[in-house]
Amino acid sequence: MTGEFVTLLLIGAAAGGFINGLAGFGTALFTIGFWLQILPAVEAVALILTMSVATGLQGIWVVRQEILTRPDRIARFLFPALFGVPLGIHILSFLDTDILRLIVAGFMISYGGFFAFRSALPTLTAPPKILDSLVGFFGGILGGIAGLSGALPTFWCSLRPWPKRETRAVLQTFNVVILSLAILFLAARGIYTEQLLIWFLLALPVGLAASYAGLFIFKRLETNSFRRLLIILMLASGCLLLARTLA
Repeated sequence: MTGEFVTLLLIGAAAGGFINGLAGFGTALFTIGFWLQILPAVEAVALILTMSVATGLQGIWVVRQEILTRPDRIARFLFPALFGVPLGIHILSFLDTDILRLIVAGFMISYGGFFAFRSALPTLTAPPKILDSLVGFFGGILGGIAGLSGALPTFWCSLRPWPKRETRAVLQTFNVVILSLAILFLAARGIYTEQLLIWFLLALPVGLAASYAGLFIFKRLETNSFRRLLIILMLASGCLLLARTLA
């Protein structure tokens, strides 16, 4: 490993870990730009998935009480997503993922750009609960197709006037479980080698430290500030996804 390799590995781990700690999603979009410079695409994605889950566990511990208090809400998102992931992987065989990424990026940029700096935040107070399940199902499909499992749940949760810790409980649990499922699919294909494990162990301390820093800021945000942060990160993530797809 060269000095440049280690530097980019650790910068990517720090960027992804911080965003994960701050918002509970976004590790892939904020890390992959660094890791694709030093790793093949499949190995970069496999490493990002393991880092996302490892750093996400800290966030789950922070909101563990909210998870135990509202398991029904989390289940409405999560159970349909478990069926969506294999369906998305199946669709992947005949769908142009770049076109899908462009559509999702355009949606994220449009939504985030429109609401990020408006004084009034969009709010849905009591939509039908079945919509939570539909969002989870299609989030699972997007996760299977293009690794974008967090896009729709983040959009949906940013519309809800839930306390920030309840929002975090949904997003963090959803992403950790769905990405863990993706890891199992990759592991079955033999992607996780001894060398990849070494890179993971090297990046993990930096990722965990950065995630802790993000959590430190999260704990001090007001609920409305956290909702606005999610919308701004939707805009930033959309821009990153667009740039990555067009590169």
